[in-house]
Amino acid sequence: MSKIRTRIAPSPTGFLHVGTARTALFNYLFAKRNGGEFILRIEDTDLERSDKKYEKDIIDGLKWLEIEWDGEMARQSERLDVYEKHLKKLLDENLAFYCSHPPSPQHLVCEDRGKNLEEGIIRFKNDARNPVIFKDAIRGDLSFDPKLLGDFSLAKNPRTPLYNFAVVVDDEAMEISHVIRGEDHISNTPKQILLQKALGFKTPVYAHLPLILGPDRSKLSKRHGATSVIEYKEAGYLPEALFNFMALLGWNAGDDREVYSKEELIKAFSLERVQKAGAIFDTAKLDWMNGEYIREKSPRELLAYLKDAGRPFGRPASKSEDLEKIIALEQPRLKKLSELPEKTDYFFKEPEYDAVLLKWKNMDNNQIKISSELAKEILQAVSDKDFTKANLEKIFLERAGKDRGELLWPLRVALTGKKASPGPFEIMEILEKEKAISRVNSALKMLK
Repeated sequence: MSKIRTRIAPSPTGFLHVGTARTALFNYLFAKRNGGEFILRIEDTDLERSDKKYEKDIIDGLKWLEIEWDGEMARQSERLDVYEKHLKKLLDENLAFYCSHPPSPQHLVCEDRGKNLEEGIIRFKNDARNPVIFKDAIRGDLSFDPKLLGDFSLAKNPRTPLYNFAVVVDDEAMEISHVIRGEDHISNTPKQILLQKALGFKTPVYAHLPLILGPDRSKLSKRHGATSVIEYKEAGYLPEALFNFMALLGWNAGDDREVYSKEELIKAFSLERVQKAGAIFDTAKLDWMNGEYIREKSPRELLAYLKDAGRPFGRPASKSEDLEKIIALEQPRLKKLSELPEKTDYFFKEPEYDAVLLKWKNMDNNQIKISSELAKEILQAVSDKDFTKANLEKIFLERAGKDRGELLWPLRVALTGKKASPGPFEIMEILEKEKAISRVNSALKMLK
């Protein structure tokens, strides 16, 4: 077999969404699994709708996911001479003709065929009568009646090619061996095969991926979540987690395993194990997987990631060492890094809460006051040098009664103002003695 070459060819008319990113990923995995190359081609011939901000978003999204392409990125807008040459060939050989109708309506047999017009849109003269048959690497043999395709449009004019024509010329020029794309392109394939035959081009192997569906089994859309891959970065997802999650949208390795490294996915990937049915985008599963990847990172790596994602953490004066300790506290429970600011805000500002939260089980205000005064007394007796998690835990547990919650619950709430948080000893070590006592004093004032 000749060298494997795959491609992703997004149009810069919108942001890079999960569907296109998943297609890019499967093309990348297949190429790398087979020692081949993965190409990035920007299909920007629709000048009215194409926008550089969308092109930047596509590039940034692929780079963030570390879906690296080989060689230089190609742009269709820089290849207009190539399209014009091949259109001229089809026109000269009477395999295409000018038409006065708009490109969108389908004409089974266009009445402008024999008029010898010299301008207008350019249509393919479709005289094929035998079924167009191809073997899809995922779906098996597919057959289409060419008469139903009609005289389909190729270009608005010699220098403005439309999708089906440009993609055929580009795939041939770039020696694409496998076209791996969404199932919504199945209907385009017979048109492209007819064009390949007319131009004397090779037909690549086609593989049409299942659609990605929302939890309600409708086609995934922005109402199901983020509209752009970069939004997942901003929401606190790690690229490795989204990479791993997308690889399992319509493919599996044949076992129950769900967490894979990039190298493991490359080694395991095959088109034979891509499913035909739609793949459900399960945000809860993505959150779980992201949490698994978060726990594999060091607090220092997570802090650097937050800065890179445009989510500065803490206050400008905060020391990195302290921020890493704070991250480590919440790391075991995090699903997304975007949860950190809300979960840890009490380190950077005085907590606000209702005094009723200080109550443990059936304690009344007087009992809470007694408990808080004991906590304050213990804290005051501990030297700054000994104000460590291990030492504080030892002293408090020695002084706590049979129900430890009577001493520790009001203390933890006084420190954080939250119903749920890490334990009070880890928190106090970071807050340090003076601030810990100050917060217990604030609780005592509320109880008066």
